Amino acid sequence: MSEKSIHKQFYGYLWAYILVALSGCLGNVVDGIIVGNLISEDGVSAIALSKPINQFIFTLHLLINAGAGMLVAYALGKNNTGEARQHFTRALTLSTGLGVLLAIVGGLLLPTATARMLCDNEHLLPLAQDYMQVLLIGNPAFIMMWGLSTMVGVNGSPKLVSLAVIIDNVVNLLLDIVFIKYFDWGITGSSAATVVGHLVGIAILLTHWLKPENRRLRLQFGGGGLMASWHRIISQGAPLALASICLTLLLFSANKIVLSTTGRVGMFVFALCMNLLQVYNLFISGTCQTLQSLGAIHVGKGDAGGVKTVVDKGLRFITVAVVVTCALVWIWPQGIAEVFGCNEPEMLSESVPALRVFALSFIPFCYIYVLMIIYKLYSHHRMALFISFALSLTVIPVLWIMSKVAPGAIWYSYLIAYVIEAIAIYILHRSQHIKFELKAK
Repeated sequence: MSEKSIHKQFYGYLWAYILVALSGCLGNVVDGIIVGNLISEDGVSAIALSKPINQFIFTLHLLINAGAGMLVAYALGKNNTGEARQHFTRALTLSTGLGVLLAIVGGLLLPTATARMLCDNEHLLPLAQDYMQVLLIGNPAFIMMWGLSTMVGVNGSPKLVSLAVIIDNVVNLLLDIVFIKYFDWGITGSSAATVVGHLVGIAILLTHWLKPENRRLRLQFGGGGLMASWHRIISQGAPLALASICLTLLLFSANKIVLSTTGRVGMFVFALCMNLLQVYNLFISGTCQTLQSLGAIHVGKGDAGGVKTVVDKGLRFITVAVVVTCALVWIWPQGIAEVFGCNEPEMLSESVPALRVFALSFIPFCYIYVLMIIYKLYSHHRMALFISFALSLTVIPVLWIMSKVAPGAIWYSYLIAYVIEAIAIYILHRSQHIKFELKAK
């Protein structure tokens, strides 16, 4: 293909993926803005403290539905609709069943114990528990939304998935205002709005099966080999789930360390920084999904030049995006804090330097993440796996050491961790004499 054709394809994929990522980014960031302005800064902190629960639920999805989605795709590619239906049915029932179990145990039987496990600050605990309890009770909707999105996309309707995700987040944000401001539900209204948004998204995804041609993939119960089927599904999703577990551990550990070291003021500042990460993730998601989709097409063709062109464009785009974002944060840090409802002088004074440090920290993070995808494209799977684990696990010891040795400089932990990881990647790359060349098929 000519470079002009690749250029057109690249930006076609890129903006489509950014649109979907933008919906999720707005859903997370604007959710925090609404809570910060309608409830308090502590409400933003309570949402941040619940992030490990969200990530754990997402891990269940990756372990089961993401792995099953690949198996369904393989089966459909071979026109084996029976096998595809079997994987679809068993993945959906297993993931939803685990979601219901989590809702009963964490949301109904042990809500206080669950909240205390994630939050040991008595001032923040009531808000955190109210938010987490509804989140846990509604988690089957989370898993089903993500699971159906995977299967509908695999079955040939990615545009419907995009529509469902966008409307899901729009409903969530509108109901945030309605439930908090007009129904006076407090922070419970925020988590309830999220659950209702997912239910609306599920309803939209189910319209996929109104078309007869899409019913080749449908529920089909019965048949033997149940345990063998579940084993295949989980084995397929395990690598993604392991990386997600590491991220869950990072979220849990970081919240604990920051809260115990800096208190409620620091927890709000950290929540602000994690919302800033959502903006960077917007560009990472668009770039990486474009590299995986368009880059993989050229890998399949054996088109080394095409792969290099896609990679070069991806690196150029992410460079411009992160530099512009970082510059805006450095110019307007106090304004960002105020957008999230921050009006306490102590919180404002702490937010300004922390946001600037994190804006710098996320630059190496973005490059390392994109590099992980590039390693995968060129079939350097061990390096990609190393990066996926190190991105989360390198931060934890650095954060803990900084909290003990230099608590006043704790916000530099992420930057230090990512620099260490970048050095480790360089050393491993050189020691293994890795070259970015397509392997002969």
